[in-house]
Amino acid sequence: MWGDSREALSDLQLDECERVLDVGCGTGELTRVLREETDGTVVGLDADTDLLSAAGDPTVCGDATRLPFTDDSFDLVVCQALLINLPDPEDAVREFARVATDRVAAIEPNNAAVTVESTVDAEPVLARRARRLFLDGVRTDVTLGSDAADVFRDAGLAVVSTTQYDQEQRIEPPYDDAAMQAAQRKATGSGLAHDRDTILNGETTLDEYDALRERWRSMGRDVIEQMQDESYERRETVPFFVTVGAVP
Repeated sequence: MWGDSREALSDLQLDECERVLDVGCGTGELTRVLREETDGTVVGLDADTDLLSAAGDPTVCGDATRLPFTDDSFDLVVCQALLINLPDPEDAVREFARVATDRVAAIEPNNAAVTVESTVDAEPVLARRARRLFLDGVRTDVTLGSDAADVFRDAGLAVVSTTQYDQEQRIEPPYDDAAMQAAQRKATGSGLAHDRDTILNGETTLDEYDALRERWRSMGRDVIEQMQDESYERRETVPFFVTVGAVP
């Protein structure tokens, strides 16, 4: 995600940090970036021990809303794409502030503002529809990114800055294995099937879902056809917002 630029991370003041906590680190994608940007110690924390095994030491298994650390244990506490998955993100931010002496940061997307461009004409239209139906059924605020500053203020933090960072994911020839697998998921409808329960948790009927999945599979076959002659290109842009708050 941070391969092209890390300018949006400047307000984290990583060069001044001796101890950093990455909450909900998963396999350590952000953790590795933080370790490259500071000479201090970066600890990864996640509730899933299987994911932690790929994050590199030091790591700790724990809950984002009940951090297993004493007050003021870290200079900076940061998370990426975590708050959007929590039913009460404010509780987590308060807990971040408890163990931080200086700053708290959240890097969160606005999933309602994702855009898709594709050489397959049907793909952007179907992607928008699938996203709208998914957002209708999800029960956490997966659009939180641009409003994270309000969560910080409600948690008692002084907002230092909010910076937008657009993550671009491109598929173009020559296609790698991940691109080929993504096309296969479209053609079989398996990717959409993964979100079936969430979609049906909203106002979408089963008939509407089945109709969407059939059109989705047809679109996937068009993607594979274009890949065969190396004419397929796709660009997805996900707007992330880096919100930094100062601990009182």
